[in-house]
Amino acid sequence: MPKMFEKEFLSFCDIHELEVNKYQIIVIQKLEQFYNTNFKSFFSRIFSKKKLQKGFYLYGDVGVGKTMILNFFFNLINQKKVRIHFNEFMINFHDFVHKRKEINEENIINQFVKELKLNASLIYFDEFQVTNIVDAMILGKLFDQIFKEDIKIIVTSNTKISELYKDGLQRDQFKPFIKIMQEKSFEHELKIYDDYRKSNDNKMQRYFYPLNKETNFRINKFLRKITKNKKKSRISINVKGRDFIIENFFEGVARFDFNKLCDQNLGAEDYLEIIKSCKFIFIDQVPQFDDSNANQQKRFMTLLDVIYEKKIPIAVSAKQNIDEFTSSKLLEKPFKRTISRIYELTSKENFS
Repeated sequence: MPKMFEKEFLSFCDIHELEVNKYQIIVIQKLEQFYNTNFKSFFSRIFSKKKLQKGFYLYGDVGVGKTMILNFFFNLINQKKVRIHFNEFMINFHDFVHKRKEINEENIINQFVKELKLNASLIYFDEFQVTNIVDAMILGKLFDQIFKEDIKIIVTSNTKISELYKDGLQRDQFKPFIKIMQEKSFEHELKIYDDYRKSNDNKMQRYFYPLNKETNFRINKFLRKITKNKKKSRISINVKGRDFIIENFFEGVARFDFNKLCDQNLGAEDYLEIIKSCKFIFIDQVPQFDDSNANQQKRFMTLLDVIYEKKIPIAVSAKQNIDEFTSSKLLEKPFKRTISRIYELTSKENFS
């Protein structure tokens, strides 16, 4: 299948009116190499002299098209496969551990991976990042077993493997995972200098600023439009035994104040539960960020990751233009991804 993926990719970009550049073509060629190494005939793999790389790790700055390329690859190949956000994957693992109440860590990992293999020979982790010390401590053993079970993985991340969990607590215990990933994966950086999600064809329509009377009029006009003929209600959601109240819910359209979502000690699992019934989300009064509200900023980033993964369109109101957001020092780099996602999630083409 010489250059099969490249031909398909060029056709895909032509159909969707996407610009193609040489850096994307290089990634496509490497993906074809990964495919041929891992999914060609059994006998070809047995007699291959090449070291088997069971992972494909694509990293780069926000908005360069990592997810678009791996989505294309994932949809093209005919294998048992699963696409999942890394946060959700780890939530599933911890739930599995909790339900089994197995004391032996090695046994529980083996059980989890064997069940995983029943559903997938390929797992696609979008937006791979490690911020949780509990996850960091277990990933080496977990992914070692995934590779031993001959499960292939493809990954997008903003960070190269060697810099994952950088400056994290007890990072030495995370280093076995780094070693496994470097040994078992193709690692490639995608470098493009424009964020395709900020292009002229993807102009923002639902980002409202500054916070004044004129903006408030525009917000209310927009809300009246999308909630027309919808009944307003106040709903309660059980989040880990606590009641979380959505005060303004219009049959799938939810309006939240930023503080309501990000002042409380909530994580990815909580946000998944909160947005489960939402088809459109409005987030009011998003502030500027600095070191004094870094915890709220981190929760906001997690919330946007969850919303993005579930493909829920949003509207946002803030004091400043999106390009004028500030950040706490430690979160400056990952926050660029959040900004890029706000562009995409508030775009006209993301909402019908």
